Amino acid sequence: MTAGLRPRKSLGQHFLRDERIARRIVEAVNPGASDLVLEIGPGEGALTRHLAQTPARLVLVDVDDRVVAQLRKTYAGRAEVWLQDILTTDPAAIARDHAVDRIRVIGNIPYYITSPILFHFLDHRGSVRDLTIMVQKEVAQRLVAGPGSKTYGIVSVIIGLLADAELLFDVQPGSFHPRPAVTSSVVKLTMLEHPRFEVRDEKFFRAVVRTAFGKRRKTLRNSLRSLSGMNPGALDARTLGRRPEELSVRELAVLANTLHDSSRTGAPSAASGTRDDT
Repeated sequence: MTAGLRPRKSLGQHFLRDERIARRIVEAVNPGASDLVLEIGPGEGALTRHLAQTPARLVLVDVDDRVVAQLRKTYAGRAEVWLQDILTTDPAAIARDHAVDRIRVIGNIPYYITSPILFHFLDHRGSVRDLTIMVQKEVAQRLVAGPGSKTYGIVSVIIGLLADAELLFDVQPGSFHPRPAVTSSVVKLTMLEHPRFEVRDEKFFRAVVRTAFGKRRKTLRNSLRSLSGMNPGALDARTLGRRPEELSVRELAVLANTLHDSSRTGAPSAASGTRDDT
């Protein structure tokens, strides 16, 4: 393990120090000999130590040059260690270069970039088998939430369409150095080969969902008015009178498809220049 590093606040570093938790996370992934595992932000190497005991091939990616230097010494010949921003990686290229269909991703990630990391790998899901990461507990609850709950929102819907989400277990602040101010949870997303429900245009679907949940206290009749080129008249009155959190992923897919087919422009203007958020 790469111990003794001073955590850099600018990088959102909270090093996992609990060996039992590290072992449980790696056991949940259970890497095999045919797997290529990409670890996000290895830090002091708590997860890496256990990953290195599996037969899987390893690629370790970190933006901290101190971490990379130490890991290259410790795991020379056992793992590739890259000094790189995880958001600039290309999962398809990694899979191709290592002759695997899809990679597996694991990490104790900086919480301030949880959303970008989630959507980076969701957007490259064709080359990703699963994603097992540590996130804030409240974020984990959103990832697995269902319709009708207070935590059900944009990310719940997008993940519900594209992956199977499983909340594995919670991790208390004392398992880290320095101690975070929140409880954490380990979540596993297993990517679906195809969206769970048919959508005409995924970008369009995301824009409709973002707009609807952006004003979640309002009915769809009111919230969808901000989408230029839309024809809300294509939706029945009962649907327009509902709030977004009342609709299942399947119902939202049907709603988006209906709007897509009846739109004048083919894409809502709200889709440009925005990202999904947790």
